[in-house]
Amino acid sequence: MHLPTTFNGLIEEANELKLYKSLVRQINKDFLLANINLDFHEEILPSSLKLLLQETIYKLIQEKFTEYLNLLYIVDVSEKQVKELDGEDILKLSEEVSFLILKREWQKVWLRSKY
Repeated sequence: MHLPTTFNGLIEEANELKLYKSLVRQINKDFLLANINLDFHEEILPSSLKLLLQETIYKLIQEKFTEYLNLLYIVDVSEKQVKELDGEDILKLSEEVSFLILKREWQKVWLRSKY
């Protein structure tokens, strides 16, 4: 599987394969498992999804770090990838972590659709 390298690339691929709604459902499922009250509507615009996800990750890093770590564990984001990110700028970090979460969720959805 070749993972997209940009948010737009990921969304384009999800739309082409008609899996965008499945991606949103998977994100909702994992956030619920992590006890984070965030429920995206399946028809959410990709730009809104990106912004709300980044905002949520930013708040978790700032205010609820344990819940943030729990979310990364539940989503199964690579610890190595997270450690490679620059933590100096929390806003930039929240963007990058949001994309890592989206990529991992996309892997789950894509694999489930293929097998």
